[in-house]
Amino acid sequence: MSASLFSPDPPGTDRRRPVGSARPDPPEDRRPPRRRPGRRFLALMLTAAALVGGTAGAGVVALSRDRSSTTTVLSPASNTADTSSTSLNASAVYASVSTGVVEIAATGTSSSSTATGSGFVADANGHIVTAAHVVDGATSIKVTFSDGTTRTAKVTGKDDATDVAILKVDPSGLTLHPLKRGSSASLGVGDAVAAIGSPFGYEESVSTGIVSGLDRTIEAPNGFTVAHAVQTDAALNPGNSGGPIVDSSGRVIGIADQIATNGSSDQNSGVGFAVPIDLIGSELTNLEAGRAVTHPYLGVGTGESTGATGALVASVTAGGPAASAGLKEGDIITRVDGKRIDGRGDLVAAIAANSPGERIKLTILRDSDTQTLTAALGTQPAKQAG
Repeated sequence: MSASLFSPDPPGTDRRRPVGSARPDPPEDRRPPRRRPGRRFLALMLTAAALVGGTAGAGVVALSRDRSSTTTVLSPASNTADTSSTSLNASAVYASVSTGVVEIAATGTSSSSTATGSGFVADANGHIVTAAHVVDGATSIKVTFSDGTTRTAKVTGKDDATDVAILKVDPSGLTLHPLKRGSSASLGVGDAVAAIGSPFGYEESVSTGIVSGLDRTIEAPNGFTVAHAVQTDAALNPGNSGGPIVDSSGRVIGIADQIATNGSSDQNSGVGFAVPIDLIGSELTNLEAGRAVTHPYLGVGTGESTGATGALVASVTAGGPAASAGLKEGDIITRVDGKRIDGRGDLVAAIAANSPGERIKLTILRDSDTQTLTAALGTQPAKQAG
């Protein structure tokens, strides 16, 4: 069961919830003062949505000042953090990263007049990376930079399958601080990380923690599954969505996306999730240029096997690649191209490592017999059926 974006879950629901929020529009002439939000503001900020088995949420806010005609591009500050992956100098990370983090205000998103979230500067041309769910359905988007300058932004590309979007602002007159990208593949459990964004509207906030887990699976806005998600105990709250998760050297290794809750609260539980930067890194150029990105598709619903090790085929989409290959409900997929599959997360990751049109060999267990099937992967539909 899933809830619509920004709507609360039924009591007792246990699921991962988007790190998103909604709040009234700020005045247009100047940046609102920093102040403690009142009870009504916090209640509005807490509204969020969940998707089955994982989630993606939203958040955003902005205003304008600079009208000069030149663009300045600055590298991250030189006082970078510890190079040790197990320790992190929070003040140094903040100094080198915070100027490249932005607030985003998206008006007209579903079920909300204004959604609030975060993002980060990608390059000198005014491209901003954020989460797709922050701007889904938006009719107007504003980006506020760390110096208070605001720009109207447009979406140049968006991928609901990995929950990433690229925004574009006019860079003239801005002093831009693009963030450096790291590698999520090099992360280890226990590595130090930091999240910078605007939780509950407190702009440019930093929280620190560690990588709590790797290769998690979370659900994307289109209903399919995102592979290789990074789990962290760094505090993520409504408003963090789309902001950077950085390593001890201040390099972006993920995009803040979701939090796990017990159904009774829309705030940090110590179990947060980020879309890994390696997963979306190859997409960014295409999204900046407005080109569509595609993902491989097998066409099965999966579950965890209670008997043999592998991914249980819980359903097979009629007419899909799996059906054409001969997969049946109840089969247990134990290997993909010879690589061992221990559960549904492994299967998601194995399929995601391929491209539409590629052929893969599936080793399956059916009625205690081992078989090998060949499937030609299709292209993932825009939205999960049902």
